[in-house]
Amino acid sequence: MVFKKILVANRGEIAVRVMRTAREMGIQTVAIYSDLDRNAQHVRLADEAFALGGQTAAESYLNTDMVLEILRRSEADALHPGYGFFSENTEFARAITATGVTFIGPPPEAIEVMGDKISSRIAAAEAGVQGVPGTNTVLQGADEIIAFGEEFGWPVAIKAAYGGGGRGMRVVHGPADAAEALESAQREAEKAFGRSECYVERYLTWPRHIEMQIIGDSHDTMLWLGERDCSSQRRHQKLIEESPAVHFPNEVRVRMGEAAVQVARRCGYVNAGTVEFLYQDGEFYFLEMNTRLQVEHPVTELVTGLDLVELQIRVANGEPLPLQQEEIAHRGAAIEVRINAEDPSHGRFLPSPGVITQFTRPDGPGVRTDAGYEAGDVISQYYDNLIAKVVVWAETREKAIDRMVRALRETTVEGVQTTIPADLHILSHPDFRSGSHSTKWVEERSGLESLAPSPTPLMTETVDEVAVPTTIAAEVDGRLVEVKLYLPQQMPGALSGVGPLQQGPTAARRRSSTKTNSRSGGASGSDKVTVPMQGTVVKVLVEVGQSIEVGQSVLILEAMKMENSILAERSGTIKELRVEAGDSVGTGDVVAIIE
Repeated sequence: MVFKKILVANRGEIAVRVMRTAREMGIQTVAIYSDLDRNAQHVRLADEAFALGGQTAAESYLNTDMVLEILRRSEADALHPGYGFFSENTEFARAITATGVTFIGPPPEAIEVMGDKISSRIAAAEAGVQGVPGTNTVLQGADEIIAFGEEFGWPVAIKAAYGGGGRGMRVVHGPADAAEALESAQREAEKAFGRSECYVERYLTWPRHIEMQIIGDSHDTMLWLGERDCSSQRRHQKLIEESPAVHFPNEVRVRMGEAAVQVARRCGYVNAGTVEFLYQDGEFYFLEMNTRLQVEHPVTELVTGLDLVELQIRVANGEPLPLQQEEIAHRGAAIEVRINAEDPSHGRFLPSPGVITQFTRPDGPGVRTDAGYEAGDVISQYYDNLIAKVVVWAETREKAIDRMVRALRETTVEGVQTTIPADLHILSHPDFRSGSHSTKWVEERSGLESLAPSPTPLMTETVDEVAVPTTIAAEVDGRLVEVKLYLPQQMPGALSGVGPLQQGPTAARRRSSTKTNSRSGGASGSDKVTVPMQGTVVKVLVEVGQSIEVGQSVLILEAMKMENSILAERSGTIKELRVEAGDSVGTGDVVAIIE
């Protein structure tokens, strides 16, 4: 019998995606939410919703004890982790299964082997699938990176051993950059996945990122469902995915699919997963295995006609897969574009948190939109900045590209900057249309540095209504209880368009400036260093009295799980520092004065 109630341990569009299939299957859903997500779309859609408390991911969605407590209280009989957060965390999967609740994903033992990118490389090699040359031990220091680079050549790539999605990856171009890159990768990996371990591998010159969707059941059936080309990336995170891969011989496709099945069987895999490869000069190399549902899974759904979430749920329930390898058919071409809250002007892709004031989704033949937000929702600096995914299908790749261009031109998102202008630029570029791009193409040859800033509403001093927690006494069935209500209050001086008021040492300073710059400092030659986005100061790299050059990093700012260097735009001496590590800052805040 299929599950009665599923707790979706995630947020945003993936939580909404899982809930929709569950509803079609007649299964009730339970949402969990942080303080900032009280009114989020996944909360509104679920049959039940429970508060985690906290704001940051660590305080909320990565709080194992609270998730387990809500699981107990909700009486859900299964949990779907989505992607990110705990989806590839062995300890979390074991904690769920220990309660008797079904984890809708692979066995903890498979996550342990494949969720750790180092052990996955070893397992793949044992299955006869070779990876990119790299280390199979956790990095202990920058000297190991330098030694590897000197042996295999520069640049090299530092990668998080746990997690995926490009988080915790840094490219190191020479020995001088090794220590800082390792520190940065470890920080980002810790915050995104709760684990900071990293390893190093060779960085290929012009590869394509091609991944193979697999799914297996507990009845010894393991299938490969087809490939996705995810080569259009910035910051090693995907922008556009498509299937089938262009200029990809069918004999290579079959070999890659069979290799993916070999890797999955080697670790006793069950449920949906993705085996990722780098493809260059007709050869492919094992990259990693993502032991979860991928962001880009709708691409495979459109070309195969399968609902991967439904298959996940049925396999987790012990049912056999309803088809064999020879029954899998592929039809037409599908493309997915991620709409992220980022400003892509000049190719910088700076995070753009705030309130979505308008969101018009595309429509028409062959168009699908998976979104986790609607107009009025807040894009917080504390979480991933994916707003929605637009996915199209057509008979050919050329028609699919044209359809996607049409769909994106119909899409309107206001209140925050988005990656749509960059997506349109890429889709219209001759290199993309001809299929000559690679994972390095967006940042090195696409010409996005010429992309002009899009107009965005300036923040203004207004009187906003802000929901404030208020505890009141109430009687429930004759019993006196205390209830926390979030009641609107008028808060003078709240910043319109940036979501809830920020608490902390820099909140008052935020009113000092509302100017947003295309570069990380002020106007050219300005003595004021300002930040172009809302975020949290991770590290201050200078001190008062220190000499500084144009383009030198003043501090590192984290926003939406990404670290950004804030640069000086003039030479001089640091006269004043207005922030320290841990401070929250807002768009346009002055963080330093250069004399």
